[in-house]
Amino acid sequence: MRADTKHFLCQIEDGIATIRLDRPDRKNPLTFDSYAELRDWFRDLHYDDTVKAVVFASNGGNFSSGGDVHDIIGPLTRMSMKELLQFTRMTGDLVKSMLNCGKPIITAADGVCVGAGAIIAMASDLRVATPDAKCAFLFTRVGLAGCDMGACAMLPRIIGQGRANELLYTGRAMNADEGERWGFWNRLIPADQLEAEAVAWARKIAEGPNFGHMMTKTMLQQEWSMSLDQAIEAEAQAQAICMQTEDFTRAYNAFVAKEKPVFEGD
Repeated sequence: MRADTKHFLCQIEDGIATIRLDRPDRKNPLTFDSYAELRDWFRDLHYDDTVKAVVFASNGGNFSSGGDVHDIIGPLTRMSMKELLQFTRMTGDLVKSMLNCGKPIITAADGVCVGAGAIIAMASDLRVATPDAKCAFLFTRVGLAGCDMGACAMLPRIIGQGRANELLYTGRAMNADEGERWGFWNRLIPADQLEAEAVAWARKIAEGPNFGHMMTKTMLQQEWSMSLDQAIEAEAQAQAICMQTEDFTRAYNAFVAKEKPVFEGD
């Protein structure tokens, strides 16, 4: 997997990719280029098993301020409808590539986590934050709808319809305590421990059955649009496939030997 990215930082070590936006002086806004490169990077990740988990980290005390006002918002006001649709489809494709990459993604958010930054956190599998993190879906505050990049589908599933309605209509910031109570943040962690804790969590996940993790992530996404009967049948098929893996056999043999299993992802 490529670590020599141009529009965001990427470090890969022991199967864990730690990525972060790299404009800390402006609270790490996204640009046309960083959107596109992140989309392509996560698409490629689906086909690369050298990375087993991803930490999307903060930089300089902030996660992301969303789309850059000067580099994105300004140019959008001068685009044609066709160009605007190309852009909004590209941003949506970033979310799709995160959901379909087959690897668990952990967002570690400090400070500002708003707009498209909040969407990236929402599209991650697990989310941790500092007590100072402020998360907001700002779209109505810039004259747009709250339905951006899948927010109206995904956010209610995470925090509930009523709470999502409030955030998406008003664009107000959700403070860290609210976010943890509502289930958006899995944990709140002091700023000086945030990234280390997120990487440790990612490493623990990466030591597990990675084919099984891929299947779990796949089913979590696909079952949104299934009936309960369809979901139960789909999980029966998924679990039968996992039972054919060597990791399943390794786990059994380790249990019999009273040892801790060492998974290899096959």
